[in-house]
Amino acid sequence: MDDFLSRVFEDLVGRITGPMKFRLLLQPVMATLMAVRDGLHDAKAGRPLYGWALLHDPAHRREMLKDGWKAIMKVFSLAFILDLVYQWIALRWLYPGEATLMAVLLAMVPYVLVRGPVNRLARPASPLASEAPRP
Repeated sequence: MDDFLSRVFEDLVGRITGPMKFRLLLQPVMATLMAVRDGLHDAKAGRPLYGWALLHDPAHRREMLKDGWKAIMKVFSLAFILDLVYQWIALRWLYPGEATLMAVLLAMVPYVLVRGPVNRLARPASPLASEAPRP
């Protein structure tokens, strides 16, 4: 088990300096852009914050996961495929588990972390706040 974990760790660290390292920046940027787009749509539609609602609204969790997966599926798939290509070039072997981990880290994590705050920032100010008297 220790050999497995050390190999996975070494492989993950090797991606930083290995071939195709541009994807380590490109894929989170793509996921962030999609999260901004979806966060703006959420704000316009008056939907709750994405990450918060995933954790605290079990009634709508399945629907929200489907919506999020539909939006991030292309970036996730691209991250997965590019990691497999990297593995073939650098390691001469394919590790689908590592590719899945990288796809989650590069595509899903930025998406979930950005979509909710964009929704919060894009919401119009509360009508009560605008009616408050000024000092």
